[in-house]
Order: sequence, then C-alpha cells, then structure tokens
Amino acid sequence: MGASGNIAGERVARSEPDGHTLLFAASSGIVMSPSLYRKMSYDPVKELAPISILYSHPNILVVHKDVAAYNLQEFVALARARPGVMNVASAGAGTTQHLNAEMFRRMAQVDVVYVPYLGGTNLMTDLLAGRVDFFFGIPTNVLAQVRDGRLRALAVSSEKRFAGAPELPTMAESGFPDFEMTVWWGLLAPSGIPAALVETLHQATVQVLALPDMRKRFEEMSVEPVGNSPAEFSAVIAAELPKCAKLIREAGIRLD
Repeated sequence: MGASGNIAGERVARSEPDGHTLLFAASSGIVMSPSLYRKMSYDPVKELAPISILYSHPNILVVHKDVAAYNLQEFVALARARPGVMNVASAGAGTTQHLNAEMFRRMAQVDVVYVPYLGGTNLMTDLLAGRVDFFFGIPTNVLAQVRDGRLRALAVSSEKRFAGAPELPTMAESGFPDFEMTVWWGLLAPSGIPAALVETLHQATVQVLALPDMRKRFEEMSVEPVGNSPAEFSAVIAAELPKCAKLIREAGIRLD
C-alpha cells in the first residue's frame, strides 16, 4: 500500500459511505501515520469509521543464535556492557519494528545502533548471518527460524502471551511493565456511514472470522483473530494514538 496505506485510506475516506468501499488497514496507517507525516491528505481518525479488528499479532524480540543471552535480562545486561556495539534492525523507518526498537532502547537504557532496511528480505539475510544482532520481527518471519535454532526468541511485544508461541514471555513479564505494542489489521468505512450498516458489517465480519477455514488460515499466518465491536475498535485507536505520538515525537522520527 502506497505511503504506508495513506493513498488507500484517502480513497476510502472520500468514497460514498454506503458500505461498498471499505479499508483493510494496518495499525501503523491509523495510529502512527498522523504523527509520522507532517501533512496528510486526510484524517484517518475523523474520516474513517472503525468496524472491527480482524486479527493481530505481536512483534517478537529475536537475537542471532550466537548472541550470548538466553532471556531478556541477560540481553539487556549484555547490551549495557557493550554500548554502541550491538545493532538492532527494522524493515523500515516508522514501522512498528522501528518503534519497538526505540521503546526498548529508551526503557532498557541501552546504547544500540539502529539499522533500517527497505523491507525484510535483506534484513533477515543479515540477521541470520549475524551482521545485525537483534530485531523485533513479525511471527511469520521469525518463528520458523527460531524453531530451526537459527534465531533465539526472548519475548513478545503484546500485553498478553501470544497463542502462536505461548512459551515466550511478554516484555512486561520480563521486566518492562509499560512495554506493549500489538500490530493489528482492521476493517474501516468512510465516516458518515449509518450506524445500522456498521453493525451489519461487523456481524458479517464476526461470522466470517469464525469459519473453520479462516481459523486455520490465521493459524498458518501466526496471527490471532479478534472480531471486536466498532466501539471496542474505536477505544483501541483512541488509546494507541497518544502513546504512538509521544514515542514518535521523543524519537524524532519523520517520514516527510
């Protein structure tokens, strides 16, 4: 999606609110973009109506297999003992992976070198080769490598343990109680859509998410189905906006 989903978002926001044009958006395009871009052509909060979060997943803090740390406390101690030496990668500036890295750097009070990539292919090549030390990766990119022993997973970024890897502790359980960031993908409509139509779309979404084939597909994708209500989705957005804005502002991240 162009411009972190902003092009698609604007197109949906400008569409007739009749339920025929909907936006499938990542959390980054809704709660992060307003702070990352100095100028946006539309306001995702005011001009889009939340219907439901379809699925979510955490980022997983992984290290190269040769990093001498087997839990988060050991890793923090190692990073503090080697200021300015260890590298943290992300698939691009302003991604949730980037924000996780910044959150970790600040909360753990470690001096690490940030290495942005344009996408995940070269990043994973360098991570597996040991040219970068750690990464907050999405489950589909890292869990297979963890299970093959090529990477070591230390914690997940979500508030609760992740069903796709329940053996992994959360960052909060590992000593960082305020560390929480979940990646979600949700369905939104143009603002002005009738409330009855929003409810119809929500109920249809919940029914689809409950289908066995969909559940199986989500399991294969290493994501967790959600299907929350429009009000609950709105509450998620309202809670995450100021949190992301504060982190982005303090880290000085801009995409334009």
